[in-house]
Amino acid sequence: MYSKEVLVCNQVGLHARPATFFIQKANEFKSGIWVEKDDRRVNAKSLLGVLSLGITRGATITILAEGPDEEQAVNALVDLISSNFAE
Repeated sequence: MYSKEVLVCNQVGLHARPATFFIQKANEFKSGIWVEKDDRRVNAKSLLGVLSLGITRGATITILAEGPDEEQAVNALVDLISSNFAE
């Protein structure tokens, strides 16, 4: 299992449009991917799961993956969040 923490800095956090981009990127990988916030863990490939975490600007989340492309998956999602979803 591979994981990294990342700070969410974009205006609206991980809601609506950014969450959709995040899930589309997560679905490009074979590994199981999860997002963790405040001791809650959800499937990163589930829109309702990600939205249920209520990730707002300034939140620190952990992205975890397990599988054949776990490192690439986590790094790609961290890069997406770090780029502020190209806003």
